[in-house]
Amino acid sequence: MHYRTLGKTSLRPSVIGVGTWQFGGEWGVNFTQPQVDAILDAAAEAGINFIDTAECYGPDHLSEKFVGDYLARRDRSKWIVATKFGHHFNSFLNRTDDFTGAGVQAQLEASLRALRVETLDLYQFHSGSDEWFQNEKLWTMLAGQKRAGKIRHLGLSIMQKGSEFQARTAAQFGVETLQVFYNRLDRRPEQIYFPAARENHLGIIGRVPLASGLLTGKYKPGATFAANDVRSQMDADRLQRDFVEIARLQKEEVPAGVSLAHWALAWCLKDPLVAAVVCGCKNPDQMRANAAAAALVAA
Repeated sequence: MHYRTLGKTSLRPSVIGVGTWQFGGEWGVNFTQPQVDAILDAAAEAGINFIDTAECYGPDHLSEKFVGDYLARRDRSKWIVATKFGHHFNSFLNRTDDFTGAGVQAQLEASLRALRVETLDLYQFHSGSDEWFQNEKLWTMLAGQKRAGKIRHLGLSIMQKGSEFQARTAAQFGVETLQVFYNRLDRRPEQIYFPAARENHLGIIGRVPLASGLLTGKYKPGATFAANDVRSQMDADRLQRDFVEIARLQKEEVPAGVSLAHWALAWCLKDPLVAAVVCGCKNPDQMRANAAAAALVAA
């Protein structure tokens, strides 16, 4: 495993991190604590030290609670724990936004309880509008929580459709990291977000590096997903175009003898500006497979 410094923070995440949206039950599997334990143990054994979760991954902070139960029985100091704020889970893919100062402060306290930690290593504004992002009272409150020792660093997790404005002005609000939707099928962040990150020394975290599993090679044209799997909401025409592009990549860019998934993860990390990618997985074998991609990544 390799580790990179995340922007100007003191954090040194593993280049492969654990994404935990799936623990909330919106990716076709309802997890149990032993299943989560096995996945996170596999991650730890592979040298992974970075967990990324959110308050809205499942009802009542479910994903955070799974992670917190695990951390309570392991050495918390070995893990960089990142979570997010701004939404209340209502039902499958149904959220209510709440980026008010009071609302986020309540979310912060609930996340600390769910994760069973005293301090969050990284607390991220989660896919909110520009209007909410410019709420100075919110950032003043969060700065106070940093001084109180409940947050080490503040980050910005940008929604898929993106906001160049947020990336460009993030540093003004004390934000030190950008989490962006980034993979070989979607290179827009290189033009939209990377320049601002370089200028302001913001660390980049790449999410969805395997394009929701499409870049694993597991799914073929005509693939369908269960109704309780977020991928069932994908646009069918876009999905088929992606499959055509993946076939081209496999033929023209993926080296012989290298798996598509390993190549895709390593591709996201070719620019050292990207400190880590967070990968979801459904079992320990998938976690170990993701971690193995680090062998293709420069330190």
